[in-house]
Amino acid sequence: MHLIWLLAWRFRSNKRQNGFISFISASSTIGIGLGCFVLILLLSVMNGFEKELKEQLLSIIPHAEFKSVYRQGINDWEGEITQLKAHPKVTFVEPYVKATGMLQKGNKMKTVEITGLEPSYAASGFLPALVSTSEWQDFKDDPSSVFLGKGLLKTLSLKVGDKVQILLPQLTDDLSLSAPKSLTLKVVGSLELGGELNNYTGFMHMSLAAETQNITQGAQGIRLRFDDPFEAQNLTQEIGYGLKPEVYMSNWTISDGNLYQDIQLVRAVVYIALSLVIAVACFNIVSSLVMAVNEKQSEIAMLKSIGADNSLIILVFMMQGTFNGIIGTLCGVVLGVMFSIYLADISLFIEGLFGIQFLSGDVYFIDFLPSKLEWHDVYLTASIAIGLSILATIYPAIKASRINPAKVLGH
Repeated sequence: MHLIWLLAWRFRSNKRQNGFISFISASSTIGIGLGCFVLILLLSVMNGFEKELKEQLLSIIPHAEFKSVYRQGINDWEGEITQLKAHPKVTFVEPYVKATGMLQKGNKMKTVEITGLEPSYAASGFLPALVSTSEWQDFKDDPSSVFLGKGLLKTLSLKVGDKVQILLPQLTDDLSLSAPKSLTLKVVGSLELGGELNNYTGFMHMSLAAETQNITQGAQGIRLRFDDPFEAQNLTQEIGYGLKPEVYMSNWTISDGNLYQDIQLVRAVVYIALSLVIAVACFNIVSSLVMAVNEKQSEIAMLKSIGADNSLIILVFMMQGTFNGIIGTLCGVVLGVMFSIYLADISLFIEGLFGIQFLSGDVYFIDFLPSKLEWHDVYLTASIAIGLSILATIYPAIKASRINPAKVLGH
């Protein structure tokens, strides 16, 4: 094995080698390294987005909602909540009333999706963490109070302490629309929810929302969170079919699942595209080795004439080509890992240097470029690159082994 390694290294580092062959060999190494670097970096970014989606957006929106099919709401919703709390994968349950209306301040109007919550249940949810202790206390004490997203406050030129009018549509017994009901609510807090949620989300007391919507049972539906939000689709159906009241079932993959699906789609496209980039770079290994074999026919013939068999020649040239793959992979992996670990700091430095912002918190649910390095992605990328490099050496190595010493040395 030492002889194979020594011959492969001597062939590769031969200073008399044709300059064009050296260029092709170097380009294959650079191509493989660049492909590994970009693949690891982009996969880390996709992992970062998935992590932030779970920790940011999915910590705010409910994972599942069960809405009564009847206008009067869910009968005995307290008992249903007690039953749901006993489920091993449910981490949070609360009743709610939801309505879409119009916020009005002076001559300005803005659509709002208002959710009525019961403070005693919401106290153990996400909402208290988004506001100050005094704002949460004001909300609990005042049934006519409301929390609004910061985008709504900005659009309507509102501030905490202002009063705002909300118009909620009303349904008659024959389900036709009647004149909207007007409520005057006091803004007790501003919410930073991330992205578009800031521009249309509000929270008020469930009792007042139920009264306004003529929900006599007090709760329009029940919403909950799971320990693993990515199991929401199956768990929602499992739990929904077990509920006594008739309900409409919904989960976050229906309302906001496009974000997760986009992440998975981009991840798949990145894998395919950059694996092809690595494969193209490996074709350069084929080209460089074929030219190297043609250039070193006399050396191969001499090796065969002193007893080297075909397997030795094949392994020597496979090893020579694999050097390019290993060097390129190693450089790409090291750079990819380093950039993935420090990507947030690098992006902040670039943003500060050029006065730009890659992600805006007004549009996306985060305002920074996330990254999460997964070592299995690194191992898979390195395996693909080295595996393709080895495959690329097979044809030139076999071609080298078929050289006839008598014909070459006879000239």
